[in-house]
Amino acid sequence: MLPIVSYNLKSILEGGLSLLPGFGQILGNRTRGTDSARYCYSVWMRHLQYIHNHCRKPLKGWVVELGPGDSLGTGMAALLSGSSRYFAVDVSRHANSQRNMKVLEQLVSLFADRSPIPDNKEFPELKPHIDDFRFPENILDNAWMEKNLDPRRLQAIADCLLETGKDASPIQYINPLSASTAIVPGSVDLVFSQAVLEHVEDLSSLYRTCRTWLKPRGLMSHQIDFRSHGTSSEWNGHWAYPQKLWRLIRGNRTYLLNREPCSTHLRLLSENGFQMVIEERARLSSRLRQGQLAAPFRTLSEMDLTTSGVYLLSQTTNRELRLN
Repeated sequence: MLPIVSYNLKSILEGGLSLLPGFGQILGNRTRGTDSARYCYSVWMRHLQYIHNHCRKPLKGWVVELGPGDSLGTGMAALLSGSSRYFAVDVSRHANSQRNMKVLEQLVSLFADRSPIPDNKEFPELKPHIDDFRFPENILDNAWMEKNLDPRRLQAIADCLLETGKDASPIQYINPLSASTAIVPGSVDLVFSQAVLEHVEDLSSLYRTCRTWLKPRGLMSHQIDFRSHGTSSEWNGHWAYPQKLWRLIRGNRTYLLNREPCSTHLRLLSENGFQMVIEERARLSSRLRQGQLAAPFRTLSEMDLTTSGVYLLSQTTNRELRLN
């Protein structure tokens, strides 16, 4: 027997409340809790290991993080690993100087101690999956880390956190509109994100913009979560909401879910001149069938319907893109 599609009344109520003056901003300010240095450390080390293991490419240049959330901790971990400049691009400014300074201090201790990567017992939901949680000395050897943790360099990073608006700053905390002018085309080595791209409404523009930012053979490293984020009793029940009801759930919140499946991301990567390096899916069985889904999603493949998350590592190709 097929399950009855049950809508989440709490999500509908929150969406409706967000339409009232003042409520939209309150309900829209929830992020993933990146104010934990250990979480940021674990996220970055996972991306770093995948990039090293599959591309053998040192990350010494510019990196862009999409949607850093409550702190700039994951990007600061990239700087402490040797990246020279970090752009944090977010639609809302969640992080503040005091929180960033606290996370930076803790990250420095983790790197200085060559601490093991926090594992699945500490962060059971965290992906991409890795097998070895030891500090990656094969990537970050002692000589390299002594250079990265030089007190003068650490002071320069700390100074940036207190005043990030300078053009020459190794840290730039900017919104998407400012990013179009702040980030020089063809200057970036890596664009990465953690559980962010499921919230971006205009994915087509985003992928095209990322392609513009990246150098030839530049990399993108994204972990994407396709689950309903509590909007439904079924993990993939957000695909069962009719469009009008979904608009009510979304309300005036800055972001919720774009409801795009994995195949959309794969198509946009291909269209924008990326070649796939690794595609690592997390899958869950679906109690819902195509006939129970909302009209726009009834053509979802069985693969899309059961893909609850994916890690995508891709690289720009050398072919020219046709500008529209």
